[in-house]
Amino acid sequence: MSDTEHDDFSFFEEFADVKPLAADDKINLHSPQDSLAKKAGKFANQQQRKSTVVNPLTLEAVEPISPEDFILFQQPGIQDGVFKNLRLGKYAIDYRLSLKGLTLEQSRDAVFETIMKCHQKGVRAILIQHGKGAQSKPFPGLKKSYLNRWLRDLDEVIAFHTAQPMHGGLGATYALLKKHPDQKLINRERNRRR
Repeated sequence: MSDTEHDDFSFFEEFADVKPLAADDKINLHSPQDSLAKKAGKFANQQQRKSTVVNPLTLEAVEPISPEDFILFQQPGIQDGVFKNLRLGKYAIDYRLSLKGLTLEQSRDAVFETIMKCHQKGVRAILIQHGKGAQSKPFPGLKKSYLNRWLRDLDEVIAFHTAQPMHGGLGATYALLKKHPDQKLINRERNRRR
């Protein structure tokens, strides 16, 4: 017997007592019931999260701001150099949001959802294009006035300032968001994709 024949014989000898599984012995690890249960649970969790996150931004009366006024805000503790760079438009704009053509209620929802999503993704600087609103009713600068209040009411916004002319001037606003607690992990993921 040659070495090859001997190896083949050893192999078959080792598996001589192995028997194939019968059709009813097989186990389906991914049964349709398990899959449906997982999907239903995931959907319920998403619905619960959506229902627990309430938009805190108000549509109640606001102090009017002239369409020609600058709007600005800086949380205590934010360095003056950081605020200056924001004011001068030196931060890369990671996301742009246009409120043009939206109702006041749609604008409120868009601002809230965008800032929450951007913060979760680690976005730091966004540009919100609201227009000057010189002809808006019931008073000029309606969206700008509300945006001035809304951005102050969101803890995720650490500073904002009227944009430079190249980015929309009096009709747009830069907003700087605080770092997400998982920012190091987000940055690692971003760099890994590159």
